[in-house]
Amino acid sequence: MKPKQDWKEQAKRAVAKEAVKNVKNGFILGLGSGSTAAYVIKEIGKRIQTENLKVYAIPTSYQAMLLAVENRIPLTTLYEYPEIDLTIDGADQIDKNLNMIKGGGAALTREKIVASASKKVLIVADETKLTDKLGKNCPVPIEVLPFALPHVIKKIEKLGGKPVLRQAKNKVGPIITDNGNSIIDVDFGIMEIPEKLESLLKSIPGIVETGLFINMADTALIGGEKGIKRLKKV
Repeated sequence: MKPKQDWKEQAKRAVAKEAVKNVKNGFILGLGSGSTAAYVIKEIGKRIQTENLKVYAIPTSYQAMLLAVENRIPLTTLYEYPEIDLTIDGADQIDKNLNMIKGGGAALTREKIVASASKKVLIVADETKLTDKLGKNCPVPIEVLPFALPHVIKKIEKLGGKPVLRQAKNKVGPIITDNGNSIIDVDFGIMEIPEKLESLLKSIPGIVETGLFINMADTALIGGEKGIKRLKKV
């Protein structure tokens, strides 16, 4: 029997390879951030080298940008292409309606902007990310202006959330996003109506964006020990 980590990595590679089959010549692509999205970027790079695939990509983070450059993927911006043909990204948690929690890599704001600008959004993940309801053992990342942190934390606590300022692992102090902001991870417990919570959070001044991605994905490829499952928006 293979260790859990082995099948997870194999599943991530498999869904990445399958996802990249949807990339067509001439596409403007949104490149997601995170471990599974990293496999996607590498697979796109392989197609560029072996098939002479012609695409331009808009990365959602500094990490994704560096990986795209390393894999010789031509980059562009929303200024040049405000509409994206396809975005391929990962998820921290996803339900049967393709609603998600994202932001484990602190790139949630740019990920949501790129997803919103896309004609199609394809999510790649391993089956441990699937859930019947969002919020089960998964906090919601929220990007906040540093100036507003005390105010935002107090407001979130009044909504019943338990916020924790995300700390950096290899530096002293909190995580700083690519946008120069802070991340708080909030435990709201299981969410019966995530879209209602999203609306309440977005009404709080100082919150830049939330990690709740509601009605944004079109398709999800979920990798497991027994193969790949395709989920579509109902």
